[in-house]
Amino acid sequence: MPDRRHLRDAIAHLAAIDRPSASPGEREAAQWIAARLSEFGCSARVEQERAHGGYWFPLGVPAALAGAAGLAAQLLPGRPSRVAAGAVGAFAAAAIYDDVSGGSLWFRRRFLPSRPTWNVVAETGDVDAERTLVFVAHHDAAHWGVLFHPGVLPLVARYAPGLLERSDTSPPLMAPVFAGPALVALGALTGSRRLLAAGTTLALGSAATFAEIGSRDAVPGANDNLTGVATLLGVATELAERPLSGLRVLLVSTGSEEAFMEGMHAFAARHFPSLPQESTHVVCVDTVGSPELALLEGEGMLKMREYPEPFKQLVADAAADSGVHLRRGLRFRNATDGLIALKAGYPTAMIGSVTPNKVPSNYHWPTDTAENVDHGTVDDAVTLCAAIARRLAAANDGHTAPSAASA
Repeated sequence: MPDRRHLRDAIAHLAAIDRPSASPGEREAAQWIAARLSEFGCSARVEQERAHGGYWFPLGVPAALAGAAGLAAQLLPGRPSRVAAGAVGAFAAAAIYDDVSGGSLWFRRRFLPSRPTWNVVAETGDVDAERTLVFVAHHDAAHWGVLFHPGVLPLVARYAPGLLERSDTSPPLMAPVFAGPALVALGALTGSRRLLAAGTTLALGSAATFAEIGSRDAVPGANDNLTGVATLLGVATELAERPLSGLRVLLVSTGSEEAFMEGMHAFAARHFPSLPQESTHVVCVDTVGSPELALLEGEGMLKMREYPEPFKQLVADAAADSGVHLRRGLRFRNATDGLIALKAGYPTAMIGSVTPNKVPSNYHWPTDTAENVDHGTVDDAVTLCAAIARRLAAANDGHTAPSAASA
């Protein structure tokens, strides 16, 4: 096993920096990551973009508007208030759906302020090759909130173990957020006081939840997602020590991922026009410091989107050949940077990690510290990602099995 102590040191160093999305700490982290990648022979730079830098206002404001409109329609019954509640509820539902599904982010871009965020983009491998593999992680850190309390799933596992055993998806946290304004609109337009009351309750509850999250500090974010950053550094080290030919590799660490992939949206706008879909693969590496490495089958907060099976099989084959255990069969009701590439039509895979309860360790909680990272899983992620790169490079030369070459 290669000596990867420098990856542990990187996680510890970056976790000590307060890194909310689109913050000075995020910029400091980006500059440090770019400098480290340059030391490993990469051509690295920091790209400044624009982002709102959070999700509590883009979701909380529409939810609060829908809740207020629903409440007004109940307290001031009549056609004008119902029509207003229906219109406001529909507007809020559309804004929330777009935001949580990796859409155009039109509400935040039109109505909310923005500030700088910073992406790291580094190039290595065979820089003149026609085909490109993009590894993407993120270096900003999430705010914590009661919504993410780690004690909930252990209680479910204790008192309703069959529920977790049967489920292959994480909890749909954003479904009630969308349902609130949608029910306000439906209840107002149909005259159903029951639907209107349910939607108002959900909408106001969502707004209160987002207000609480927005008031919290950012967590250290060691697992989510400095383990992904460490994987990028590990891949850079591997390719510097054992160069490959026939494949250009981009190592991308985005800012403002925790603000619903704003950094990846900016990377896509800047770079996707020069990255043909037929010659580019994307691997998202997010939160790989839990006990068990996992390859997601699909993800999406509201609509589940499946990752393409040929590329998933290539990743699984690379793991088997490398002796890396990789769990299959899980789908996440959240969203990562991989969703943006997937929606854009690229062959994309998402590598994460889970606990026995099928969720990432210390997710959006203050205990997401360097001391709580499973570094063995991070090492496996580095081994796997390097193997993916070599397998794709060999496929480009026509030296791998047809199933891999067809990915």
